[in-house]
Amino acid sequence: MQGGVDTVVLREKHLDSAKLLSLASKLRVITQKQNVRLMIHSQAAIAKAVNADGVHVDAKSIPEIMDIKTWLGKGFLVSASCHDESELKQAEQQDADFVFLSPVFPTQSHPGAPSLGANEFLKIASTVNLPVIALGGIEPDVIPLLQGHGVATMGGILDAKSPKQASLLLHPSKRIIT
Repeated sequence: MQGGVDTVVLREKHLDSAKLLSLASKLRVITQKQNVRLMIHSQAAIAKAVNADGVHVDAKSIPEIMDIKTWLGKGFLVSASCHDESELKQAEQQDADFVFLSPVFPTQSHPGAPSLGANEFLKIASTVNLPVIALGGIEPDVIPLLQGHGVATMGGILDAKSPKQASLLLHPSKRIIT
């Protein structure tokens, strides 16, 4: 967070609700001190319980965004994972606050998976009127190719010898999510 990350998405699918709640509570304290947004993956009740900034949903849950926003109430954000133009448009119709579009470049977390590339990312991102965050294979050298879009990374920061330094290298985008 000291390197410029402005949002943390807590995505720990393997944790049961009690452990996730405990971790989210601790992370909420840290993110508030650092003035960093905290989004909880899929667990709206936990997001509400720890007063997180919002919930992040996977592509199959995009149709539930409006219901989640209604249940959470004002002040909470809802973001979604998208992989194509259809999912982006559906997220926009459901009033998502922002979306992740992936994978933009080849990524270690999904070896061999087809990626969009910068040109296709930009083309698809331009079809909606909401912030589109690039995810997948994000490295400092690809930032200029994304023409000002925010970036998200997991391994690019979490697997680095110096997460702070890795974040600083991505900072020109001004919107870094891990």
